[in-house]
Amino acid sequence: MRKEYDFKAAKRGAVLPSTAKTRITIMLDDDVNEAFRAKAEASGRGYQTLINDGLRNAIDPEAAPVSLRALRTLLDERFALAA
Repeated sequence: MRKEYDFKAAKRGAVLPSTAKTRITIMLDDDVNEAFRAKAEASGRGYQTLINDGLRNAIDPEAAPVSLRALRTLLDERFALAA
């Protein structure tokens, strides 16, 4: 590696494309923030990702993934009707 480099003829590189996410500031209640952080730590995911998922589910509940508990309840109801 050289001690000095000549950047006289250097050109700026291309601007990186957007990642389809927007940086915002949001005020959350302390208990809500703590709950998301605890859940994130337990699941090994980022708390901001969990908050984003929760907001996405609030926008479109039909697109939300089905929890195991909800699936079991649904199957139990269907099997009870079939019996």
